[in-house]
Amino acid sequence: MPHRISPRSPLHTSLLNLAALLLSALLASTAQANVAWRELPARGEDGPVTVFYPSETAEQAQRFGPFGELRLAAEGEPAPARGNGRLVLISHGSGGGPWGHAQLAQALVRAGFVVAVPWHRADNFRDPSRPGPDSWKLRPAEMSRAIDAVAADAGMAHFALDLERVGAYGMSAGGHTVLSLAGGRWSAGGFKRHCDTHLAEDFQFCVGLITRLNGGGLDGLKQWAARRVLAWRFADDTPQTHEDPRIRAVVAAVPAAADFELDSLVQPRIPLALLTARQDAWLHPQWHSDAVLQRCRQAPRQPCEQLADLPQGGHGAYLAPLPAGLDGLLGDLLNDPPGFDRNQLAEIDARVVGFFQKHLLQP
Repeated sequence: MPHRISPRSPLHTSLLNLAALLLSALLASTAQANVAWRELPARGEDGPVTVFYPSETAEQAQRFGPFGELRLAAEGEPAPARGNGRLVLISHGSGGGPWGHAQLAQALVRAGFVVAVPWHRADNFRDPSRPGPDSWKLRPAEMSRAIDAVAADAGMAHFALDLERVGAYGMSAGGHTVLSLAGGRWSAGGFKRHCDTHLAEDFQFCVGLITRLNGGGLDGLKQWAARRVLAWRFADDTPQTHEDPRIRAVVAAVPAAADFELDSLVQPRIPLALLTARQDAWLHPQWHSDAVLQRCRQAPRQPCEQLADLPQGGHGAYLAPLPAGLDGLLGDLLNDPPGFDRNQLAEIDARVVGFFQKHLLQP
């Protein structure tokens, strides 16, 4: 006969109390912080830094230009008890800004991270005047100074951030930024040599949004003009590197990478993960993300990871939210190809969160 516990026994009461404690702990662990944002002011020649952080302030729907409506708490009260003491930087793509990565920022904040997005100088949607190698030279140091800006801000001091264990995520030109932070070495001359060899096949990487090849009679003239500009502006072989020991793990999404010396990424300085997309027509995987993966997977001690590979994803697959109403060349390069399902991005964001939890929170 099974042993029965009397409803009024001390053991029964203890079990009820234990169950209540466990339920309380479970509810506390699953309750998520609201996501607040504010903009740290520009410092010197650097632009502002947008920060996302845990808050108890109620979120409200706001519109952010072409990125549509997002639910965030503007200037919300910091909730340090909801934080995990770690900072993740995001490097936006060429002509971008923080709002194209807001859903990833929200996922990171709900997991306890503080997120900081520097507005890269002269290569954001407010001022897109100097994209490409001119911007790539500046971006890694701007990421380092974004850490300094967070450290100097009184509001962020509530979170007691360990700024010796920082993560960094970057997409497109932002992916180029974080590859540099992972130990990658590149040069303007390397950019030119790649484009000399693969100009027609990788045309948008080499010329940006100025024009495109369309199979018409002017394609030859476009390529001739592009080669002239490349020879005039990008002959410098000075290696470009940047190291910040505070940055301990990076994720590169559809990165610009064809100008890197791939030997510099055989052994990444820090854990490196990539997000790739098979239908990327701006940065063709074979010369960019796939080339990095093939080389860094040879690393004996610090192998890189591929967190996601989207068979139907285009270059804008990891922008979330994706700007609405894009047309022309930019629309062709960023809009989702037929058959792409954006519902999978929540799972991919969770993988990015897990990668940073593994490498920033664990000893």
